[in-house]
Amino acid sequence: MTLIVYRRTQQFRREEPFGLTSRMRRAASSIPSSIAEGCGRDSQAELIGLCTIAARSASELDYQLELAHDFNLIDQTIDREVAEEVTQCRKMLYSFAEKLKADARPQVGRLSRSQRRQKRPES
Repeated sequence: MTLIVYRRTQQFRREEPFGLTSRMRRAASSIPSSIAEGCGRDSQAELIGLCTIAARSASELDYQLELAHDFNLIDQTIDREVAEEVTQCRKMLYSFAEKLKADARPQVGRLSRSQRRQKRPES
């Protein structure tokens, strides 16, 4: 996705408004960078936090794609393709973060398979 955004923004007019090119590139590169940083951290909580940051960067990029379309900097077909990919990425990141949170919660009243085996009476 980052490479696609870089290629698309190369086609923008030089005088594009609000520094949108650099903002879009920063948001696009921030997504995989945050994921990579989270994977290199020591705790699951840090990974969750950085996945959430990556998802927020995807939301930011999604808005910037809309803005680029509104300024006629990007074709609607291209905008839709990239926006769908960004939306999919954001959904996966939030789902992954939620899964990590659920795995981190203590499962009250539930025994793991190995715990159940240990509790069985020996025959």
